[in-house]
Amino acid sequence: MKIFYAIQGTGNGHVSRAVQLYPYLKKYGEVDFFLSGSNAQLNLDIPIKYKSKGVSLFYKPTGGLDYKKIVQSLSLSVINEAKELPLDQYDLIINDFEFITSLSCSLKKKKSIQFGHQASFQSKLTPRAKVFSPIGNLVLEKMVKSTDYLGLHFSSYDKNIYNPIIKDEIIEANPIDDEHITVYLPQYSIHYLTPFLHQQKGTHFEVFTKEVTQITNSKNITYYPIHNQVFTSSLIRCHGIITAGGFETPAEAMYLNKKILSIPILNHYEQACNAEAMRAMGVMVLKNMDDEFPAQFTKWLQEKNKVQFQLTHHTKDIVQQLISKAPYN
Repeated sequence: MKIFYAIQGTGNGHVSRAVQLYPYLKKYGEVDFFLSGSNAQLNLDIPIKYKSKGVSLFYKPTGGLDYKKIVQSLSLSVINEAKELPLDQYDLIINDFEFITSLSCSLKKKKSIQFGHQASFQSKLTPRAKVFSPIGNLVLEKMVKSTDYLGLHFSSYDKNIYNPIIKDEIIEANPIDDEHITVYLPQYSIHYLTPFLHQQKGTHFEVFTKEVTQITNSKNITYYPIHNQVFTSSLIRCHGIITAGGFETPAEAMYLNKKILSIPILNHYEQACNAEAMRAMGVMVLKNMDDEFPAQFTKWLQEKNKVQFQLTHHTKDIVQQLISKAPYN
């Protein structure tokens, strides 16, 4: 079997998921990956056969999406790229929220499976943000078209939604608490974050950011470059984590029974939906990091607010479900 796996590179979560799935997928045949977008910073230990600039996300230093830069990065070349993708060579097309592959499948009448967290929003039962965004909801539900889907979320909200893909390193870990706080807030610059974290003199922070290329220290803060293994180690050892409204990182923290403080990217509808799901599970969610942060952080440290879930399906089980959806099965 030849498998085409499209990855949306607007974040590290999509890449991390593909890396975790690859050893299981290649047991069923040859796997070629297509990476679209330029936001992921992880080293890719998978065979990327096709690449595209695709659609990338840009952030303002104070925590919101920079829509002007996003629009400026768009190109009509994606139509030609969609036409040129050799999808006829593949028996199974897996699409982790990647637009060019979706367009190519539509043009060539090819069946595909939308897979991943965004795929869970094909179900009306998946939690949505309290403040509804017609455009945001349209993107989640319609940007990637497919003939079938298999979604991932914190809970099985519907029959086609499974638990998150948790890395083997996390599953096999023995969590400890060395009292530091791990921080991954890609929407904020170091310049913006530092004063807020310096105020918490009794707490040490391990901050992961693309703005540094080597480990640096600033009083009670250690800044790390984005690195999968180093980040995983920090998460396993931390007392808690402050992160955006993504999916994979909170899921891993929940599995490890770590405290989570979520600050979703502003005007990012999917993250607002994730935050609503986390809030319902007992996670503290903040709108922004601002002058109220010191009091909110202290309250968060004092409260238990840990959330833990058990996996109902191992990665190999989820991969088996994907394979079973191949058109010839």
